[in-house]
Amino acid sequence: MKNAVVFSSKTGNTKQLADEIRNVLPEETIKYFGSPETAPLDADCYYVGFWTDKGHCNAEIGTFLKKIKGKEVFLFGTAGFGGDTEYFDKILKKVEKNLDRSNILRGSYMCQGKMPNSVRERYMKMKNSPLPVPNIDAMIKNFDRAVSHPDEQDLEQFRQVIASFQK
Repeated sequence: MKNAVVFSSKTGNTKQLADEIRNVLPEETIKYFGSPETAPLDADCYYVGFWTDKGHCNAEIGTFLKKIKGKEVFLFGTAGFGGDTEYFDKILKKVEKNLDRSNILRGSYMCQGKMPNSVRERYMKMKNSPLPVPNIDAMIKNFDRAVSHPDEQDLEQFRQVIASFQK
């Protein structure tokens, strides 16, 4: 089986997951590893990774997913906000809508990812502004929790999912 690992990674989180796929899959089965701009459309199975943009996959990956026809697909992604399975499932359902019906979705995985420090700085400005911002303390707490993600537990869980997908 020819596999393609196609991903977009704004801050490096999704690339960490893509690297784990590369570590788990037999090297000779990986036909392509990289960005969607140059990805071939003749692999048998696509592992497609995205970063989350306003509760959806980034536009570059959304466009690529629409091009895939009659293939097996495994979706993976990271989201700075969240950490909650229910939230991740909502994102994945939205991303799945980009897939043509001729494809077979074989699985998916999401975990939290760290965000750039500029996000925390923006949150602190919002907290210190004269106008109250609902849930700002929770947003700051989420940012601080996300700093270590994807962590080893996230990566090990992902490796297990990918390995079980191969059986």
